[in-house]
Amino acid sequence: MNAQQLYRESGVLGASPVQLVIRLYEKMIDDLRRVSDAIEKNDILLRTDRIKHTIVILGHLESSLDFEKGGKVARDLEVLYKNLRSRLLHLQFHPSKEGASKIITDLLTVRSAWVQVERAESAPATLGAAASAVSYGSDAADGSGSSNTGWQG
Repeated sequence: MNAQQLYRESGVLGASPVQLVIRLYEKMIDDLRRVSDAIEKNDILLRTDRIKHTIVILGHLESSLDFEKGGKVARDLEVLYKNLRSRLLHLQFHPSKEGASKIITDLLTVRSAWVQVERAESAPATLGAAASAVSYGSDAADGSGSSNTGWQG
């Protein structure tokens, strides 16, 4: 096991479900920054790889939605994830730094909302509805990197 993987796994072990969601958003943002660089350098392989990885993360997030607990928030997130997936596919076939930048801006906005949920979650007796919109089994936080979707960061 390399040092980077060990560091990543140690951060996941103590993370709450909301913290895990925030980390996934951060990874998607990082991936899309790399997509933007790849577009500038006309690096089709890197662009394709990072867009594909971002779509995998979206699939993981979508599969983790709990519609019973999350209600409207979970349904809104599902719509968001489908919209993002569609925009990523468009970006793959019609590469533009502007398109990547718009997606990054949207992800930063939603990430910011999750940070607010995390803050509310840490305050006693205040759980935001978004926190219950996501349901992770114990395997997602056990550091094994496995989940129902088989996603590994």
